[in-house]
Amino acid sequence: MLTLEEIKKDPELVSVIDWNMTPEEAVRLYLEWGNNWARSNYVIRSKDDVSYYFVINTWEKAPAIYLIRRNSEHADELAKFNLPAELKNRFLDSIGHNKGVYALDNEIKTWLKSELDETG
Repeated sequence: MLTLEEIKKDPELVSVIDWNMTPEEAVRLYLEWGNNWARSNYVIRSKDDVSYYFVINTWEKAPAIYLIRRNSEHADELAKFNLPAELKNRFLDSIGHNKGVYALDNEIKTWLKSELDETG
């Protein structure tokens, strides 16, 4: 599994990250094909269509950010790394310390983009 440092060294990978993709949207697009045309600019036509996006997983003791590669057949975890303590605490407070898989909030997205030197 990749680290944050390894992602930083791969500008091609950074360039294909969909910063607006959420776990819910990925499921809708890739697993619920029937209603995609009505609610999105994305259209998934085959298993060759793929998205790269980040999620925050709070199921383990320490919440972690995962980079996911998803197509209609698989969701592969490409990278995993921990949140900085101050971001972790604020995020956990914002979700009531519940377990789950979440989209990046604006603060974490901003931090992650700055870590990856991504302005888009």
